[in-house]
Amino acid sequence: MTANPKMKQTVSRPEFTRRQFLGRSATGLTLGALLAGLPKGWQGTAYASDAPETSQLRFGIIALTDCSPIVIAHEKGLFKKYGIESTVAKGANWAAIRDSLSSGDNQATHMLLGMPIASTMGLAGAPKKPMVIPWILNRNGQAITLKAEWMGKVKADPKALVPFVQQAKKLGEPLTFAMTFPPGTHALWMRYYLAAGGVNPDKDISLITIPPPQMVANMKIGKMDGFCVGEPWNARAIADKIGFTSVATQDIWPDHPEKVCAFTAEFAAKNPKSVKAVLKALNEASLWLDDLKNRPEQAEIVSRPTYINCPKELILGRLLGDYDYGDGRTRKDPNYMIFSERNCNYPQPKFAQWWLTQFRRWGMVTGTPDYAGVVQQVMRGDLYEEAMKEIGYAHGGLNNAKETLFDGVTFDPTGDLEAYAKGFAVNSVKG
Repeated sequence: MTANPKMKQTVSRPEFTRRQFLGRSATGLTLGALLAGLPKGWQGTAYASDAPETSQLRFGIIALTDCSPIVIAHEKGLFKKYGIESTVAKGANWAAIRDSLSSGDNQATHMLLGMPIASTMGLAGAPKKPMVIPWILNRNGQAITLKAEWMGKVKADPKALVPFVQQAKKLGEPLTFAMTFPPGTHALWMRYYLAAGGVNPDKDISLITIPPPQMVANMKIGKMDGFCVGEPWNARAIADKIGFTSVATQDIWPDHPEKVCAFTAEFAAKNPKSVKAVLKALNEASLWLDDLKNRPEQAEIVSRPTYINCPKELILGRLLGDYDYGDGRTRKDPNYMIFSERNCNYPQPKFAQWWLTQFRRWGMVTGTPDYAGVVQQVMRGDLYEEAMKEIGYAHGGLNNAKETLFDGVTFDPTGDLEAYAKGFAVNSVKG
């Protein structure tokens, strides 16, 4: 075919650039010289990508209000913004959530703070599987609910339970209290609360495990006398007139750590960019959540059947700090559930230290645990700090301040952890 002489021949921009490059190379300008002025990460066959190593991530959650950062990051497209194609899967119970993370079915998971510690150590029936915590999802926002017939007889002081405990024990029918998972937060809040009243949870009562969404139904049929769980299930018990709140967990320990976003240590080692992408998205979600103007929308989103499956009105009240204890006590609580404020998300080593002291106190470990080794392995402040540095987010950093709980006992993370663990009058220390 003969070319049309009227057609003007053109050279595309990429072709022109290639010819320039070849011409310059021919005159002695080497590839190394061309790349010398570029950022180090760009050198090589192409450039060092900041994209997540694994982009398809499945997140496990339990039907609790504190799953909100994961849900909001998913619903608002924040995971996608940082290169993560997210799927959120609701688990039936905490054991199922743990096992799905261990097997690799889930790559990241909403977890009780004590669970990654227990899995790393192989405690409380958990297969030994090292896990890491680079992110605290929330502080505060759980509660201890007691059955309605104790209304007016027991308020915030667990010592008021002692006569009921003693009478039931004498009859050979110990009282039953429930928590959600043996090494988890709810178990330790319940244990701490009972022990502060002089009740040994291993000897004086029966302590059972019930999944969070099933707490109310089990109390309704008389299976338990009290339980500790996250919201909205305490508010649900009050709405159904089957129980009342004795204490919110922030009454026990103001600004206590609660749920975490956990990964297996193996996944985090192989996919550090994926982990940091998740943390960046969670940071944006958490900042959005701590603007109280957004909490009605938060309650509507997480109330959906896919997530909590509970009326949004029952979720919203306590999210705003409006606490009706169900027995005539009401208060505007400044220590409502937070997701970002007050350096919420930093995985403080002292939190894992405190958990280990309680594992020791309650005989979940025999002998002195490796406090320093386990804490260093699980609490990954380095991943948190790297992710926040990359997006220019200023956080509060490491905090080793002492913590005093409602029984007046002070925890000093720089002190003698073993002496603290063994120093409680009510304990089940082994070895």
